[in-house]
Amino acid sequence: MFEEIKKLIESHDTIVLHRHANPDGDAIGSQVGLATLIEDNYPDKRVYVVGDPTTRYDFVDGYRLDEVADEVYPAALAIVLDSATAELVSDKRFASSHATARIDHHIFCEQFCQEEVVDTSYESCAGMIAAFALEAGWNVSLKAASAVYTGIVTDSGRFRYDSTSPRTLRLAAAMLEKGVDTNELYRCLYAQDLDGLRLKAYFSRKITTYEDSPVAYIYTTADELDELGITDVFSISRGMVGVMSDLKGVDIWVNFTENRAEGKVWVELRSSRYNINPIAVKYGGGGHQKASGADVADYQEAMAMLADLKRLTENQHD
Repeated sequence: MFEEIKKLIESHDTIVLHRHANPDGDAIGSQVGLATLIEDNYPDKRVYVVGDPTTRYDFVDGYRLDEVADEVYPAALAIVLDSATAELVSDKRFASSHATARIDHHIFCEQFCQEEVVDTSYESCAGMIAAFALEAGWNVSLKAASAVYTGIVTDSGRFRYDSTSPRTLRLAAAMLEKGVDTNELYRCLYAQDLDGLRLKAYFSRKITTYEDSPVAYIYTTADELDELGITDVFSISRGMVGVMSDLKGVDIWVNFTENRAEGKVWVELRSSRYNINPIAVKYGGGGHQKASGADVADYQEAMAMLADLKRLTENQHD
């Protein structure tokens, strides 16, 4: 499945790895994992890792961000990871590369690289990197395996989401066989401080159900973020959507977070039963069937999205 991308890697001396902005564990795990795999198996190649900074996953061994001059790209191969659209990619210079490739597991929206492997049957992009490594016969070091396993764990919800398949567990097991320290990984990945726990309690109190439907939501204004002293909008948008999961009687949950700097409302949509991706796409977003994101203009449009989600629960069945 990855033969053509492997050929591109082997035919280029310089490789730049990109991923989506506001990275999650899968984006970081895929990027660090693939970078390490290439460096370990092709030591003469120059491998760069680029994107917007994050400290959330700096515990991943090998995590880094490289400074890459514009002049590097015309002779380089750029590989984009875990990104459904070109708009989502952090650092758009990938398009100026000599060759471009993409590895992704999101619902297909567009082709924006020359060579692409997009497979929605995978629980994570990191799972695809694991499959790539095994298919290619590459040596998988503990460092590479730890990064890839981190991506698999985060995007499968610790193997709870229904995207988890027997293949997921086989690929995860192949990484574990390299000696991944799961105790240390989970300690870093799921540890929270007291302030963080109190913040989750604050947002839990904001949960509202929409018009007696199985749809729950949180709406946070920019003024509220200012009052809380929070400048990292993403930490609330992505970080607090999970406080609504596992609520009895709730099948869809949505986190709306105003971003004053961008003049829009960031939206994270999740579901345990319904395919909410078409609603995300309707509002300019995308993602997976049961985990998607989008942006809306304001509170009124947020309420319109909730009305669409309510209709979805009334008209769509498993």
